[in-house]
Amino acid sequence: MSRYIIPFGNLTMANLAEVGGKNASLGEMIQKLSSLGIQVPDGYAITVRAFAEFLRYNNISELLERTLNELDREGLSNLSDIGQRCRDIIQRSRFPDKVKEAIEQAHNQLVERHGLNPSFAIRSSATAEDSPTASFAGQHDSFLNIHGTREVLQAVQQCYKSLFNDRAIKYRIDNNFADMQVAISVGVQIMVRSDRGSAGVAFTIEPENGNENLIYVTGAWGLGESVVQGAVNTDEFYLFKPALAANKNGLIYRQLGSKQQMLVYGDGVDGKNTVWQETTPAQRDQYVLTDAEVKKIGSWCAEIENHYGMPMDIEWAKDGITHQLYIVQARPETVHSHQRKLSVKEYTLDTNALPILSGKAVGSSVVSGKVKIVKSLADGHKVENGDIIVADITNPDWNALLRRAICIVTNKGGRTSHASIIARELGISAVVGTLNATEILMDDQVVTVSCANGDVGLVYNGKLDWEEKETPVRALSDIHTKPMFILSDPQKALFLATYPSAGVGLLRMEFTISNSLQIHPMALVKFDSLPNNTEKKQIEALTRHYANKKEFFVDKLAESIALVAAAFYPKEVIVRMSDFKTNEYAKLLGGKLFEPHEENPMLGFRGASRYYNERYREGFGLECAAILKVRDEMMLTNVKVMIPFCRTLEEGRKVIEVMKSFGLERRKNGLEIYVMAEIPSNILQAKQFAQMFDGFSIGSNDLTQLTLGLDRDSEIVSDIFDENNDAVKHQIRHLIDRAHEQGVKVGLCGQAPSDYPEFAAFLVQHGIDSIAFNPDAIIKGIENIALAEVMIQHTVDIP
Repeated sequence: MSRYIIPFGNLTMANLAEVGGKNASLGEMIQKLSSLGIQVPDGYAITVRAFAEFLRYNNISELLERTLNELDREGLSNLSDIGQRCRDIIQRSRFPDKVKEAIEQAHNQLVERHGLNPSFAIRSSATAEDSPTASFAGQHDSFLNIHGTREVLQAVQQCYKSLFNDRAIKYRIDNNFADMQVAISVGVQIMVRSDRGSAGVAFTIEPENGNENLIYVTGAWGLGESVVQGAVNTDEFYLFKPALAANKNGLIYRQLGSKQQMLVYGDGVDGKNTVWQETTPAQRDQYVLTDAEVKKIGSWCAEIENHYGMPMDIEWAKDGITHQLYIVQARPETVHSHQRKLSVKEYTLDTNALPILSGKAVGSSVVSGKVKIVKSLADGHKVENGDIIVADITNPDWNALLRRAICIVTNKGGRTSHASIIARELGISAVVGTLNATEILMDDQVVTVSCANGDVGLVYNGKLDWEEKETPVRALSDIHTKPMFILSDPQKALFLATYPSAGVGLLRMEFTISNSLQIHPMALVKFDSLPNNTEKKQIEALTRHYANKKEFFVDKLAESIALVAAAFYPKEVIVRMSDFKTNEYAKLLGGKLFEPHEENPMLGFRGASRYYNERYREGFGLECAAILKVRDEMMLTNVKVMIPFCRTLEEGRKVIEVMKSFGLERRKNGLEIYVMAEIPSNILQAKQFAQMFDGFSIGSNDLTQLTLGLDRDSEIVSDIFDENNDAVKHQIRHLIDRAHEQGVKVGLCGQAPSDYPEFAAFLVQHGIDSIAFNPDAIIKGIENIALAEVMIQHTVDIP
C-alpha cells in the first residue's frame, strides 16, 4: 500500500525488520497457514518507517538519545524520571501528514473491505519483539476496543510512547539491546468479539516443565487480556500431540477454573474501553470451550509449531457472536526451548506443619523469606532483596521490582499469567491462584514456600528447615537396570518426568479414585437405585455435568491416567488396577452399600478376586473402559496394566477373560498385562504365571509379610519385617530365574532398594529388569543401582 502501511495479507516473516515480530508472524500465518483452516483476524501493519518518519519529522531522535544517556544503568536510580521524560517527548510530537493520511486510508479500506464497523486492537510490534530469544512480552502497550481513525491514531502514538516504558527500558538493558536499536511497528487488527465469548493462551510445549509431548491451553470468559495479566484462574486443557496428528482424541486432561471475573467492552467514557464484570455462577461451572473447540485449537497450535519449527506461545479467541475461533498472536516460546537439564536438584522439606495457603506451583524449589504485600508500584520501596512478593496479580510495570524477590505469590492467575512467565524468566518460584494470599499473609511475616511437590505450591508459616541435593544428570543415566517411579498423584507426573527414569513401574489407581472421583464405582453403576440420602446428593453434585454417571468415572479416571502416560511418553507406564481393601472401598461415597464387613481385609476380598465377582464386576468394567479410552482413543499405548493380589492361576485366567469381555484383550494393540508377585503362590508357580502374563512386578511389602507370616502394621512384630530376610530373597531369586527362562520381565516396587544398598545390589546381581522407587527416593535408588553395577563389574560377590 505504501512504505508506511503493509496489510497483514502481504506480510511474511521476511518482513520482520519492517513490521516487528508480532505483525510479521500474523502475516506469515495468514499467507502460509490459512489453507489449513487456521483463521487469523485481518488487519494492517504500520511500519517502522512510519515511526522513523515520526522521529525525523519532530526532530526528536537525538533528544531521546541524550535523555537516555543520562540513565543510571547500574542502579537505575533515575529510571522513572528518564522514562517519563522520553514519553513526554513522544506525547508532545505529532504525526507527519503523509503518515497520518496513510493510516487513515488503510483503515478506511479495511473497514470497507469487511463491510462493517468493527472495533480494533492496536498492538505494539517492536523489531526485537517475539524473537526466539527475547519475547518482550508485556513490555510495550496494546489497546483494545478502539473505534475510528482518530482513536486509532491516538492509540498508535501511545504505542510509540510505550517503547520508553520503564519496564521496556529495563528489559532492553537486561537483554543487551541498545535503546535506539529497537524500532517499533504497530499492528491494527479487527477484534474478535471474545468479550461475548472467550479467549486464552496456548503453549505448544508444557510451560512449567517443558514437556514436548503436550500442548497446554488455558482460557477464560471475555477478552484475553484477563488471562495474560493473570487476573483470573483459568480453565486448563492438555492435548497429546501424536493423537492430534492422527486425528484421534488428543484432549487428555481438563481442569475447571474459577473464572470469577471477565474483561468486556466498556462504553469509552473516561477512556474506559474495557471494564471488568463478575461472571455468573453458570459461567464459573462451565468450560469456556467445548471439547471439539479445544481439539481444533490444539490442532492449529500443532500446525503453527510445525510451520515455525519451534515451540510457540499462542493467543486464541472465540467470537461469542459468530462462535468462530481465531488465532490472534503467535510468538516463539523463550524459556524451556533454550534450556538443557544438566542436573537434578531435590528439595526435602522437614515438617509436619500444615500449609496455610496452596495454589499452582511455578518452579520446583523451596524458599523462605519475609512477605511484602504489593498493591501497586507505590509499595515498591518496601521490597528488599530476598523478600517474597505477595499480590493480587502482577503486571509488567513491576518487572524491575520483581527482580528483588525470591518468590511471587498471587491470589489470581494460572501458568500462563504474567507472574508465572516472569518467575520462569527470572528463575524463581511462584505460587499463583491461591485466591486469598493477600488476606491471609501480612507484611514482614516470615513464610516458607515449597514448589517441590509437582503441580501444587504450598505456603507455610515461619521459616522451616529443608535439605537440598543436586545430582548431575549424567551420573544418573549410565546404568543398565531400569529405574522407575512408584506414583500415586497424577499432578506430579509432569515434574517427575523431567527426572532420568525409564517410566512408571507402578501407577496406583486408588489415589485418583479416592481423591478425584471420591465415589464407589458401583454407586455410579447403580446410581438410579441408590437411597435418596445425603450421600446420593453428594454424588449428584460431583457428577452434575454427566447424565450418565458411569461416564463420569471413566472420563475422570482416564484423564488422570492419560496425564501420567503423556508426561512420560513413550516410556512405559504400568497402571495397577484398583487394589483397595473392603474397608477402604467402604469409605468412598456410596461404598458401604456395596462392601462386606471383613475381619481381615488385607487377606480378604481384594485385588483379582473382585474383578470377576458379581459384587464388583461392573465396577471393574469402568476401570477397563478408562484404560481402553487412554490406549485406543488417546493413543497412549505406553500404558500397561497390572493385576494385583492374584492368588491362583485360575483366578488369573478369569480376570484375563473378564478384561477381554470389556475390550481389553491381551496383545491387542500391543496391550501387555502384568501381575503383581506378592503372594508365595505367584513364586511357586512362577513358570505358569509367566506363561499367562507379560511381566511381573514384585510387591516387596506384601511378599515379605506373607512369606514371614506377619502383619506389617503390627507394632509388636514389626521388628521381624525385613525384605533382606533369606526366605524373601530366595523367593525373589526364584521368580527372576523362572520368569527369565520364559522371556518375561521382572520389576520390583518398594522402598528397600533405596534404603538398603545391599538389597539393591542383591536385585541387580540376580538380573532384575527394573526397580520402581517412590519419588523422594529415586535419586538415592539410582545411586544404589549404579554402585551395585560397579561392584558386579569388579566381580564383588553379593549374597
